Amino acid sequence: MRKILFGVIITLAILLTFRYCQDKNQDTKELLHSSALIQKQIEQVGKLVVTEGHFSEVFNYKNSEAFFGDLLTAEKKALVVVNADVTIAYDLSKIEFELDEDSKTLRIISIPDEEIKVNPDLEYYDIQSDFLNPFEAQDYNKIKNTVRESLLKRIEASELKSNAKNRLISELSKFYILTNSLGWTLEYNESPITKSEDLQLLKL
Repeated sequence: MRKILFGVIITLAILLTFRYCQDKNQDTKELLHSSALIQKQIEQVGKLVVTEGHFSEVFNYKNSEAFFGDLLTAEKKALVVVNADVTIAYDLSKIEFELDEDSKTLRIISIPDEEIKVNPDLEYYDIQSDFLNPFEAQDYNKIKNTVRESLLKRIEASELKSNAKNRLISELSKFYILTNSLGWTLEYNESPITKSEDLQLLKL
C-alpha cells in the first residue's frame, strides 16, 4: 500500500513539475512576443510632420548712414512681401525608451523636441538706395534674419505648437493602447500612464 501511495505521489509530482515548466515556458514565449511587438511598433514610427502653417506679412526695411558727422545722410529702404510655409515635426525615431520585461513596463525616457522649419519666400519691391549707401548682400541677410525672428514670434503666438503637441500625444496614445492591451504598463518620467487622458498632462 505504501509503495502504491508513494508511486502515486511521485507521479503527481512529475506531472505538476511538467505542467509548471510548460506554463512557465508559455509565459516566457508570450513575454518575448509582447516585447518584440512593442519594440517593432516603436521602431516603425519615423519622422512625423504633425502640423503645417502659412504666414504672410509685409516688412519695411530701412537703413541710413551718416557721413561727415551729421552733414550728409544716405538712406536705403525696401518693401518686402513675405510668404512663409511652416512645418513642425517630431522625429519619433529618436525616442529613448527601455523595456522592463520583469515588471512588464515600457518606460519612455525622453521625447525629442519639436523641429520647426520656416521656408520664407521674399519678394522685394520699391528698393531705393544711395550711391554712398548701396544695397549689399549683408542687407539681404539682415532682412532674412529679421523676417525669421518675426515669424518665430508669430508661430509662438499661434496655435501651431499646441496643435503639434496634440498630434504628438495622439501618436503616443498608440503606445498606451498597445501596452495596455498586452497587460503592460506605460511610464514617462517615472510616472505611470494609467489612462489615455494622462497623456494630455505630459510636460513636453
